[in-house]
Amino acid sequence: MPIDPIAKRMAELAAELHEHNHRYYVLSQPTINDFEFDQKLAELQKLEDTYPLMADPNSPTKRVGGDISDRFEKVKHRFPMLSLSNTYSREEITEWENRVKKGTDAKPEYVLELKYDGVAIGLQYVQGKLQRALSRGDGETGEDVTANVRTIRSVPLNLQGDFPEDFEIRGEIFLPREKFDSLNRERDAAGEERYANPRNTASGTLKLQDSSAVAKRGLDCFLYGFYAERQPFANHLESLTKAAQWGFKVPRSEEKMIVLAHSIDEIQAFIDHWDKARHNLPFDIDGVVIKLNNYRVQEELGMTAKSPRWAIAYKFKAETAITELMDVTYQVGRTGAITPVANLRPVLLAGTTVKRASLHNADQIEKLDLRIGDWVMVEKGGEIIPKITDRDLSRRPSTAQPLVYATDCPECGTPLVRPEDEARHFCPNEETCPPQIKGKLEHFISRKAMNIEGLGSETIAGLWDKKLVNVPSDFYALTYDKLIGLEFSLNDEEDGTPRKRSLQDLSVRNILAA
Repeated sequence: MPIDPIAKRMAELAAELHEHNHRYYVLSQPTINDFEFDQKLAELQKLEDTYPLMADPNSPTKRVGGDISDRFEKVKHRFPMLSLSNTYSREEITEWENRVKKGTDAKPEYVLELKYDGVAIGLQYVQGKLQRALSRGDGETGEDVTANVRTIRSVPLNLQGDFPEDFEIRGEIFLPREKFDSLNRERDAAGEERYANPRNTASGTLKLQDSSAVAKRGLDCFLYGFYAERQPFANHLESLTKAAQWGFKVPRSEEKMIVLAHSIDEIQAFIDHWDKARHNLPFDIDGVVIKLNNYRVQEELGMTAKSPRWAIAYKFKAETAITELMDVTYQVGRTGAITPVANLRPVLLAGTTVKRASLHNADQIEKLDLRIGDWVMVEKGGEIIPKITDRDLSRRPSTAQPLVYATDCPECGTPLVRPEDEARHFCPNEETCPPQIKGKLEHFISRKAMNIEGLGSETIAGLWDKKLVNVPSDFYALTYDKLIGLEFSLNDEEDGTPRKRSLQDLSVRNILAA
């Protein structure tokens, strides 16, 4: 078979797959099903494996990642990647606007956008192809994470239309909530510690050395800033309109994710809308960004050493709610560390019902002077578990008594110890304290240890309750006859109601195969 027809077929497949990727991940308008897409991808991958010298570095096959890298090269930004100054009130926005008006004679026109809670990224395109992706770093120098960014399906590898020869576009990489929740369910099943929040998880994912692992995480990206040696556009909104035509995922005006404004009242209305509506988004935002639209005015206002004078960020206040402290219980970790947990009267906070909050340690309880029956202020910032920040003394019951920290382990009754210079108490009973034993068993089978699939925390607890495993070596004595049909009771994490679970044939075979 001649080489030219092969090259032509590879180019056809690549073009089709890029288009389908764009329709699915950017426009949300797929025109083929997953099976058809996978068939085309498999055909292209086979051709690239057979003719590797003809493979395009920006081929759609790169979306699934590749070899493990041993480092990220540090590269100087062509245009400094500065941070925005933060503001927290209408008054501060007004002060900023007054400074803007003093710096230019032009009538201000503002672009209002969402402040995505993710990781800043700069993408360089040369002749319509993704050339390099740099993290923020220190603003002057970033890390080359191109291989990992190529796996993000909403980032175009090849552009379409009348794009400039060489430019950079910046935006934010983030982890959608659905993907974040799925990752934590996987970690729960593997007995691993849950990730704290989508932002930190996105940042850690972008730094993974194996781009194939990055591809599985499901990162996403919004682009919102155009940079070039010679600016071809008159204003910011015009540049984003063009960027969308080239194939980028940009904020959509029809969804009110980006709007023009001409007054403080319009800015405040946008802030008020998204302060409430943000809980309906499939990703996290932590504020609103306000920019001067006109590029000439931006240049006229210039920069400070750390941030542009023509833009500012409004940060939402942390979500808070007031509810009653019903009880304090104590959890025991696999290392014996004791964590006090506040059990609350259920309250709606940041779009979810909160029933528990972390109290961290005895010092935190003493500092807050908490008592059962107190009405407490609960805050939910970027973390999964809310925290108590204060209490309303005017509503404190007259009979409320100061909390006394536990002296004995709630699981095995062993007296707790608090090592010198440690904030936490510990249960020293490593040999027979149930949560420590089960925690160590879960750690043994986790991905970072033996990586035994098919065993989650519930199954471990059931096997331990049935006295089938007590130390790691017991796993290797398990047989089909011991496991099949094994039934054990569990308590639902949300409401504590008991439920039954039994091991079926497929689960048993998966456990034994692992």
